[in-house]
Amino acid sequence: MTVLSRKTVAISWFSSLSIPRICRTTTALDKVKSKPAASQGDQQGLIAKDKELVLGLGHHNNSYNFSFHVVIGSRAEEGQYSLSFHNCYNLMRGQEQPFDMTVMIRERNPEGFLSASEIPLFKLYMIMSACFLAAGVFWVSVLCKNMYNVFKIHWLMAALAFTKSISLLFHSINYYFINTQGQPIEGLAVMYYITHLLKGALLFITIALIGSGWAFVKYVLSDKEKNIFGIVIPLQVLANVAYIVIESREEGASDYRLWKEILFLVDLICCGAILFPVVWSIRHLQDASGTDGKVAVNLAKLKLFRHYYVMVICYIYFTRIIAILLQVAVPFQWQWLYQLLVEGSTLAFFVLTGYKFQPAGDNPYLQLPQDDEEDVQMEQVMTDSGFREGLSKVNKTASGRELL
Repeated sequence: MTVLSRKTVAISWFSSLSIPRICRTTTALDKVKSKPAASQGDQQGLIAKDKELVLGLGHHNNSYNFSFHVVIGSRAEEGQYSLSFHNCYNLMRGQEQPFDMTVMIRERNPEGFLSASEIPLFKLYMIMSACFLAAGVFWVSVLCKNMYNVFKIHWLMAALAFTKSISLLFHSINYYFINTQGQPIEGLAVMYYITHLLKGALLFITIALIGSGWAFVKYVLSDKEKNIFGIVIPLQVLANVAYIVIESREEGASDYRLWKEILFLVDLICCGAILFPVVWSIRHLQDASGTDGKVAVNLAKLKLFRHYYVMVICYIYFTRIIAILLQVAVPFQWQWLYQLLVEGSTLAFFVLTGYKFQPAGDNPYLQLPQDDEEDVQMEQVMTDSGFREGLSKVNKTASGRELL
């Protein structure tokens, strides 16, 4: 079965089939849309129209072929259509016979080759690419202004924003050539798949590293956190392979549904796995806030981690659950709202994460523990004796650099 979605007025549809060793074949072009019951006169008219749709079969070398042309000429005929092929022998037990089929379909709207739900995607991906690029440039400017509080994870966040922008740019260009030429350019498609794979891996790695506190408060991951990365990274590679297979095949392919289920399951596992480092960090801060005497700093960090945990949950919820429900609920011509919700939620998540973990001196995530009591007493003695007159205190930042 081939599922087609077209909104615009005119569609050209050509099909050619080659079916050996079959005495009888039937095809059905059905609109996946409920219609009110027709009167008896209307039914007779529909029967007459169906008789006109009977196609003559060409016979050559024990094979059959035919072609037809369909034009959607009114808004009442617009909708989602399915092309079905029926082999009568397969309906009778014991008489099933194998067959080979070749289908050539050419679909075109007045604006181009894209379907009604895909026409806005070129502009959508281009706009979102510009938004992620602007967010990445702004983030780099923030890092350059606060170099003494910048960590490696900050640059990793910048790389993620730029990779996401480049991936959307290639995706937008891909849709442009599909709309104008009917097929993508292989080189651009490969570049999109590569950047999409890098973006997916960087996204989950960055979320897990921020959740574990790497580079901010520690430079060594625990064994449990290493195990999480050992699980997430291979699964992300598998998820991206499944995505590439789905993008490059038709829905009628025999293994299309299998790869789609693999993508959904693996992506769900990755989303659940990246929550563990955040939960472990929250639990660690809860235990440390009542034992090490640094209650104020630990409570501030605990509040920040709780906010980040809620942000990750909302991001997963909107991009994996709400987006799918939206795709099922809206009409076929509004299917592009699914991509808009996913990309908009991702941009909002990136911006909020950058705001929460920006390299600022008053960020509780970057604050070091307060001076010990002995250091405070020594500073008081030196001040009272006049030894430090005319000198300024040296403060060490979280990155290990010294500020006068």
